[in-house]
Amino acid sequence: MANEPRPIAAIAADVPPRSGASHYPEPFASRMAGREKRALGDLFGLANFGVNLVRLAPRAASALRHAHTRQDEFVYILLGRPTLHTDEGRTELAPGMCAGFKAGTGNGHRLINETAEDVMYLEMGDRTPGDEVRYPDDDLKASFVEGRWHFAHRNGTPYT
Repeated sequence: MANEPRPIAAIAADVPPRSGASHYPEPFASRMAGREKRALGDLFGLANFGVNLVRLAPRAASALRHAHTRQDEFVYILLGRPTLHTDEGRTELAPGMCAGFKAGTGNGHRLINETAEDVMYLEMGDRTPGDEVRYPDDDLKASFVEGRWHFAHRNGTPYT
């Protein structure tokens, strides 16, 4: 893909969705049903940070509640009213609102669509090597090594 020509511009909604629903291993991947990501940053060959256009169907979640050690994250709501679930509780968001998640704080976060309408938002995050992720509600941890996520139980046993 490195030698393929990159577009100058694109209509975000026309970018094909990512093929897999999730990088998570089971039993967690199936919990991401109803989430669709369009990797806008990858389309342009961005290497330092990622940008995704995300659609959450009714009752879908953006991710397991998680906190990164090195990756900053940012979301900007385009459509719908997702609920932001953090360590502080639940906050309803609306179009035009945004939220940021500083790396290393340990504050677990995710978006949940608790409405009957679709939610669309932009998510942005850096790709800092050596990132690790804590999942406070699940028996899961992740490490970002050589451009790939590796998942294990909290005790370090890998998921297969």
